[in-house]
Amino acid sequence: MSDPVGSTAGRAPGHVWVDGRLLPADGRHLSVFDRGFQLGDGIFETLRVRGDHATELDEHIVRLRRSAAGLDIPLPSDIADRLATGIAAVLAADGLDGPAGDASIRITVSRGPFRARGLLPPDEIVEPTIAIQAWPVVPPRPDHLERGLHLVASAVRRDPANPLVTLKTTSRADYVFARLEARRAGADDALFLTVDDHLSEGTTANIFLVRRGLGDGRPELATPSLDCAILPGTTRSWLLGWGPRVGLRPVEGRLTPADLAAADEAFLCSSVAGVLPVTRFAGGAIGDGEPGPWTRRARADREAMIQAGDGSA
Repeated sequence: MSDPVGSTAGRAPGHVWVDGRLLPADGRHLSVFDRGFQLGDGIFETLRVRGDHATELDEHIVRLRRSAAGLDIPLPSDIADRLATGIAAVLAADGLDGPAGDASIRITVSRGPFRARGLLPPDEIVEPTIAIQAWPVVPPRPDHLERGLHLVASAVRRDPANPLVTLKTTSRADYVFARLEARRAGADDALFLTVDDHLSEGTTANIFLVRRGLGDGRPELATPSLDCAILPGTTRSWLLGWGPRVGLRPVEGRLTPADLAAADEAFLCSSVAGVLPVTRFAGGAIGDGEPGPWTRRARADREAMIQAGDGSA
C-alpha cells in the first residue's frame, strides 16, 4: 500500500545533513548508542519546501521547541539558523532547490548518543543529534484525488490525558501498527479514536468534515478539538483560518465516527500531501462517495498558497 498522506516516494535522497555536516545518504551517520535508535527518544518535524520557500517553517520550529521541552531535550539556542542552513545545504546537494524545487523535509532531533545504560542515564552530558533529510514531492496518485481515500478505525486508542499525544516524537510504533491495520483491511489509512470513542486523527494527518451548519446557515468545517489527543498540525491551523474566508464556519469539537459517516464531505490534511479527500469510512460512503467541491477547493487553495509562498490563498 502506498503512503496516501506523505507523498514522498520516488528518487531516494543523495545526501543528509547531520550535526552540521553534509554526508552521503548511504553512509554511516549515527552511533548505535544514539537514543533515537535505541529508544525512539527523539522528536521530528516534516515540512514542504516549494521554490526555495519553506512553508510555515517558523510554525514548525515552534512545534519542534514544544516537543523538545516536553521531553527535556536541550535544543541549541541557534536552532533556527542551523535548520535553515541545513535545509538549504541538503536541497542544493540533491538538486531540489531553485524555482522549480518541490521537496519534503524531515528534521529529526534525538537526545544524542548516551553510552550509559538505562532509560535516562544521569551521568553523561551530550549534544542532541540533529539530522535533516529531503525527498522530492511526488503528486498523490490520481485515484486518491479522483476516487478519495478509504479509512478504517484503528484498534489503538488515544488517551487525551496522555501528555505525549501532542508531542511529535520519533516513537511511532502505534502509527506503524495502525497503518498495518489499514493495509490488512484493504484501506488507505487508519483513523485513531480516543478512549471515549471520539475522532482523533489519522496516522500522519488531521481530519476535517464538511457538513450542514446550524445557526447562521453556513456549512461547517469541523475538526477534532485539541483535547482529542491530536497533534496541532500547521495545515490544520491554516484551514481553520481559511474556512471563514470562503464561507465555511470552523468548528473544533468532540466528533464521533457517526459524525464522520454522516458528513457531506471529509478530508485529511498534512504539511506535505496537503488536502486529500476521504470518501469512505469502514466500508461505507461519505456523502455521495465522491470528493466534494469544498474538498477540491481546499486542496487547490492550499497548493496555491504553497506555490505563492506568502501564507494566503
